[in-house]
Amino acid sequence: MTFTVVIPARLASTRLPNKALADLGGKPMVVRTAERAAQSGANDVIVATDHADIAAACRHHGVNVRLTRADHPSGTDRVAEVAAALGLAADAVVVNVQGDEPLIDPALIAATAALIRPDLPMATAAHAIDHMTDVFNPNFVKVVLNQAGLALYFSRAAIPWHRDGFARSLNLLPPGYGPLRHIGLYAYTNAFLQAYPTLAVSPLEQIEALEQLRVLWHGLPIAVHVTDAVPVSGVDTPEDLTRVRRYFEA
Repeated sequence: MTFTVVIPARLASTRLPNKALADLGGKPMVVRTAERAAQSGANDVIVATDHADIAAACRHHGVNVRLTRADHPSGTDRVAEVAAALGLAADAVVVNVQGDEPLIDPALIAATAALIRPDLPMATAAHAIDHMTDVFNPNFVKVVLNQAGLALYFSRAAIPWHRDGFARSLNLLPPGYGPLRHIGLYAYTNAFLQAYPTLAVSPLEQIEALEQLRVLWHGLPIAVHVTDAVPVSGVDTPEDLTRVRRYFEA
């Protein structure tokens, strides 16, 4: 299984400005993310950015980087531009790793990439939720699967809704209830990746603010790797940055 990792990285961030260049033990966050991704067995790891400062930091640390247009509406579109520029084959596998995941599990990247087949052009990952507060947290995206392990729906709401269990208590997970939290890691064939920006935006995508719903809206399958390990969270807030800095300092 061969695959290419592309890491979209912007300097602008609403909650944590300049986080892509935040120092983590002497290296910028985006560089730390690229180094973790390189441990996955990828044949190439490339940072995709529209900012010269990120490009310069990557080059300084020996990380492959490509400058992209600044007007992309999503990270997926940015990844697609780089994959097209690389001239990858239509069936080449491309993995989109977010630039704020400096502690991402390399094995998770490889396992998600391994799900790609000619009839499954997109894949992502999920893990079991074991706290009720996470079930009702809209910042934790949930996913439900069919018996073949394909996504039926993604939502910020609590899905599936355990009617009887939640009627008894909203504080304890009902017995046998196994909700899944979506992990923002994606793999695609290059052919699908190039087609994605041409798909019409779906109403559900706009309502939930989840771009993967565009794929389901158009009737296309998304395979989901369910990992037993709970991934370390990425960096979205100053508190997250403090936590990750402590890891690298240790």
